[in-house]
Amino acid sequence: MFIEMPIPIFPSFLKIDISDIPALVAGLALGPIAGFMVEFIKNLLHLITSTQTGGVGELANVIVGGSFVVTSSMIYRKNRDAKSYIKAFLAATIVMTLVGSIVNYFFLLPFYGQLMGMDAIIGMGKAVNPKVNDLLSFVLWFIAPFNLLKGLILSILSVPFFKKLDNILKSK
Repeated sequence: MFIEMPIPIFPSFLKIDISDIPALVAGLALGPIAGFMVEFIKNLLHLITSTQTGGVGELANVIVGGSFVVTSSMIYRKNRDAKSYIKAFLAATIVMTLVGSIVNYFFLLPFYGQLMGMDAIIGMGKAVNPKVNDLLSFVLWFIAPFNLLKGLILSILSVPFFKKLDNILKSK
């Protein structure tokens, strides 16, 4: 989580990191609960050591990243082959995008808005995309595409791990 990459087409607090990969590997190898626990622990450690969002970013990462890890590991667990792996990551990306959008709209962004000011958040979005003028447009223009992109990146970056861990994963 300490290595984050901002993406110029998104507000500055939305950053891509690959810290979900260890949780993903744990979920695929040991099951969804193990994957979620790794997700939870890494965010707890980040919260204790270097949060910049008052815990909101870590909570978002537990919920949204957890939805990706749990979905992919549940689907892959049923049939451990390459076809199931692809289905797992496609479904997990869709679930993560939906969960991220819903949770951000109803809970996370309003809570973060109380800490930072909702006008400031919308302003960050408007600075990048003038079509953003309220919370719903912020979610539609930034949160949903960001989570879709993050899911695709995680899925692609996980392929080398899958190839190396395939024998281990099949033996579990």
